[in-house]
Amino acid sequence: MRTPGRRHGSSGFTLIEVMLATLLLAVLLAAAFGGIRSAVKGMNVGENLIDRTNRLRVAQEFIRHQISRTLPLPFGQESGTGANFLFQGERDFMRFVAPMPGYLSNGGSYVQTLELANTRNGKQLLFTHAMLNGFDLKKPRKEDSEPVILMDQVESGKFEYRKLDDQGELEDWSDDWEDPSITPVMVRIRLKMRPEALVGWPDMEIPLVLDVGAARQSNTIRFDDPPPPPPNPQDAQGSGVKPSR
Repeated sequence: MRTPGRRHGSSGFTLIEVMLATLLLAVLLAAAFGGIRSAVKGMNVGENLIDRTNRLRVAQEFIRHQISRTLPLPFGQESGTGANFLFQGERDFMRFVAPMPGYLSNGGSYVQTLELANTRNGKQLLFTHAMLNGFDLKKPRKEDSEPVILMDQVESGKFEYRKLDDQGELEDWSDDWEDPSITPVMVRIRLKMRPEALVGWPDMEIPLVLDVGAARQSNTIRFDDPPPPPPNPQDAQGSGVKPSR
């Protein structure tokens, strides 16, 4: 009876098998790395979006709170007629008087400004405030001109204002407030954000809580400052002079 002999040979992997296994491992690692990278990128984008959304919401709430509480207090006078400046409004700039939140001030009224300023990365919505007591429109103090950035990466925008006509009806929106001795009935802020801002700016239409313009027409508001002289044809043109920034 013959017994089969033992077969002698190597039982390892061939070179092709090793190369295939290495290639498969590399593909799996690349897929895992790509998934992790995408997850981290998505997480960062989500966090940035949440941060920008919260910043926009806080900025709009702050702006609405401040503008709606505009006070009929003068921050300057026109040199020719002596008319009080209560509100200055342009396409990219506005100035008014309102109280500041308690956690940001020492009490009292503040002269506040909103401005759209140009930068390398688009426009910025800037806010400044200075105490009304001691405020000089012609000689602003340096410490009062430090702006706070409320929103950046703005592509374009404008401020618009609305008032009542002689019949008490709302007029159309205008981006130039011609009479600084009265306040508008409503203020609108329209901004177009850049794509990298990740968020859009909903248009803001802010009614003033105190309708100073209507109150002045009914002579229910008085100031301690000397009143302007009676109007005459020569002063009619001077009343449109605006304060400088």
